[in-house]
Amino acid sequence: MKYKRFEDLPVWKEAIDFAVKVFNLSEKARSEYAGSGDLKNQLERAAVSVSNNIAEGFERGTTTELIHFLYISRGSSGECRSLTYILGRLPRFGKHKAEILDLRSRSEKINKQLYGWINSLKNTDIKGEKFLTDKERISYERKKEIEEFDEEMREFREDFKRKLESGELYSKK
Repeated sequence: MKYKRFEDLPVWKEAIDFAVKVFNLSEKARSEYAGSGDLKNQLERAAVSVSNNIAEGFERGTTTELIHFLYISRGSSGECRSLTYILGRLPRFGKHKAEILDLRSRSEKINKQLYGWINSLKNTDIKGEKFLTDKERISYERKKEIEEFDEEMREFREDFKRKLESGELYSKK
């Protein structure tokens, strides 16, 4: 599926949910952050950076720039995860342990999605929408259709072979 807007990207949606959960924790743990306001601000800024860099990279129009901003987004997500370890070790945040662990888990999930997306972009011949002509777009879509058809045929052959070997094709129903 090709996405036309960053708002439709599942990883961007996850990043927005992540940032909202960070802000919710900040609100709940307002008194626990007393004396460590920079920690709160750093976590909030890094959380916002995750979704914003996905959006900015998506809007740039080149694959190279998109990859660059996805790496920045991964970095911000990693920064948030690192900050959850600090929060988790501070006794005053003990009653928020479940929320802190949830944020860490969400950060890991976002990073895995970004890593997969980055790797798929690295393996594409498309330089980005900015450079894509109508002829190249049609050629790329045809190539994808052929690859999908080849995959379906491979699966069909494997299924047929399995049924043939198991005698399932010859059994009466």
